[in-house]
Amino acid sequence: MFADLLQYTFSGLTSGAIYALIALGFCVVNNTMKIVNFVQVDFVTLGGMLMFSCLFGAGLPMIPGILLAVAGVALVAMIVERFGLRPARSNHHLVLIFLTVGLSIILRGIIKLIWGTNRMALPPLTPDVPITFMGASLLPQALWVMVLTIGAISLLTWFFYRTSLGLSMRAVASNPTAAAVVGIPAGRIRLTSYAIAGALGGLAGVLVTPITTLNYDVGVLLGLKGFAAAILGGFGSFPGAIVGGLCLGLLESLSAGYLSSAYKDVVAFVVLLLVLFVRPKGLFGE
Repeated sequence: MFADLLQYTFSGLTSGAIYALIALGFCVVNNTMKIVNFVQVDFVTLGGMLMFSCLFGAGLPMIPGILLAVAGVALVAMIVERFGLRPARSNHHLVLIFLTVGLSIILRGIIKLIWGTNRMALPPLTPDVPITFMGASLLPQALWVMVLTIGAISLLTWFFYRTSLGLSMRAVASNPTAAAVVGIPAGRIRLTSYAIAGALGGLAGVLVTPITTLNYDVGVLLGLKGFAAAILGGFGSFPGAIVGGLCLGLLESLSAGYLSSAYKDVVAFVVLLLVLFVRPKGLFGE
């Protein structure tokens, strides 16, 4: 029984780390633009697709492939913000949210045209020899997911608290009016927030696709679960996004293990509804 519980916990933490990365992407854009960026779901897909092209199209080794794929998604995210959102005549938040929905559909269509509709697979970062711990098996890819997620969160924390651009982004998130008065460039902040969101989504796609299969819409369900994790933790809260992602991953894994795998994908949306009914601000929301 304990070995089963440990197995479900490992699985839940792996999924939760992916959801946390996606949720952080939602939070970064929300804190600077006060909108829900639904293009985030396609950044996940694009990360996996670019990684596939780097490995099998360009023949790059694993590490350069990861860096190039993540950087490529960040670049696409900046293009989306600069040419998709910034020219909008309206600054109304609801209009911009619907615009992100339209941009998401366009980007998904472009991905479908370039890579097609066939399912593909990515190799794990290292040989897939299971590691046994107290009766439970842990794949090296799951370890990579957790290690690189911790690394990304640490780098993000350093960026926001130790760099001038990161401090400027925090200032905009805290008080946009005061930030504008002291001359912080809003356009640069929005562009950077989208680049970070794209990089986080791309990294999530690179890490999760060796565990799942790769398809042009694979990021939709993962992205919606990341959105649910952000809501659970408190939309806009970075600690909340991490805790919400891990909690959601554990809830999914435990429900699939002890109830039925048929409920695995339902749990995220049940949790989302319960949070909206009981505590709309989430666990760490203010």
